[in-house]
Amino acid sequence: MTALRFPLVESPDAFATETGRKLFAGPSEFVKGVVAMDGLPAPDRLEVCFAGRSNVGKSSLINALTGTKGLARASNTPGRTQEINFFTQGLELYLVDLPGYGYANAPVKVVEKWQRLLKKYLSGRQTLRRAFVLIDSRHGVKPVDAEIMKLLDTSAVTFQCVLTKADKVKANDREKVLQQVRSALAKHPAAFPEIVLTSSEKGDGIPTLRSIIAHLE
Repeated sequence: MTALRFPLVESPDAFATETGRKLFAGPSEFVKGVVAMDGLPAPDRLEVCFAGRSNVGKSSLINALTGTKGLARASNTPGRTQEINFFTQGLELYLVDLPGYGYANAPVKVVEKWQRLLKKYLSGRQTLRRAFVLIDSRHGVKPVDAEIMKLLDTSAVTFQCVLTKADKVKANDREKVLQQVRSALAKHPAAFPEIVLTSSEKGDGIPTLRSIIAHLE
């Protein structure tokens, strides 16, 4: 029997879960929003970044991970966040919220500026250990998602797919979306071979994602 490509990650054991809990039990604070490479904070700790198209639930996921309501603020206007936002997680980690993508209303010049900044950040940040690409469980991988995945491929940054809003999808529909996501990920050499299924609202998958982050080196 052939092993399934890009399976859902298994739930961590008690030790790994506790390691993740301890990491995210520390204080979470907003550091700064960066609009140019010279504004990046010192690379003095590991960092992970979160990428996703507008309204995928990125802010909600970061808030759920940290257990801090309102830490990452969701805008009512898709695409308003035009900065790379840095948050500290204790003394050991940066959580990096990348500008959203895939909004029709953003001017072309603004989008080009974001893309240039993202390319420079992704290719030049040595402390970046993993990117998490958020995909809406209701919709699967869209062309704009494939674009960010290509960018991560060319930047040689390992990325892991995180399906959001899993509680909004029926089991049968979820399997169809998973099949589509797996087919899309198979085209990207930088894709990590396991998928994380989450619901920020219900807390599903949050301990698993915390554990994954806590065990990066």
